[in-house]
Amino acid sequence: MSELNRAETVQAQYATSTNLNTRISIHDQYSTNPLGFGNWIASQYQIEKGMNVLELGCGTGAIWQGRDDLIANCASLVLSDVSPGMLETARKALKGYDTIAYKIVDIQDIPFADNSFDIVIANMMLYHVPDLKKGLAEVRRVLNAGGPFYCATYGENGIMPYLCALLRPWGAKYTPNRNFTLQNGAVILREVFAEVRQLLYEDSLAVTHIEDIVDYIFSLPDIPGLHSIPRETIHSVLSGNMENGVLNIPKEYGMFVAR
Repeated sequence: MSELNRAETVQAQYATSTNLNTRISIHDQYSTNPLGFGNWIASQYQIEKGMNVLELGCGTGAIWQGRDDLIANCASLVLSDVSPGMLETARKALKGYDTIAYKIVDIQDIPFADNSFDIVIANMMLYHVPDLKKGLAEVRRVLNAGGPFYCATYGENGIMPYLCALLRPWGAKYTPNRNFTLQNGAVILREVFAEVRQLLYEDSLAVTHIEDIVDYIFSLPDIPGLHSIPRETIHSVLSGNMENGVLNIPKEYGMFVAR
């Protein structure tokens, strides 16, 4: 896929919050780790009083809801995304906070001066960046010396490899986006940052209502052969792999902290 086509696909996928909310709801309902990935991510942030924070690809802003203590520590918090629809959803969800600004930003061309931020965050989005090396160089440019860059991502052995393996006889093909994963992220980050740590979040899905995971599948961008399989076939195959009324699906998520 060309960089232009990839960018258009991402823009369409995240034009509104509907598909993203469908995917988030699966994790909210069926994750076996009671902490929750968003809570775990936020627990890693070390935001001290008076810090300036930039989040790239903020999505719906859900991770900041109920985080009054973190927001209060920010002298300024810039929530940014390439999608105006996402930013509008975040703005509505977080109304009332005077320190939060909302801005359309492309990580490859961040419109802020050098050393503008004490912390930069980019969760579950680096694998979408067409020129990731340029994007990471921009992060490093606007980040104060020694400041942390938090970037959560997925691994290569999680939900979609599992589902596509089950549906392979019906034509599903898993063509993973390996642009930035738990397996290769450290190597990529070390080209720009001196210190890189990996943190892993242990979790899985225990799905009891198969229609919810079918909705999840169709909320994703088209995966070769997957969306052409009738919903009832997908439902039947996944139901057939349930044990004691539960479909157990592996997850592989974590975070890098780079300085």
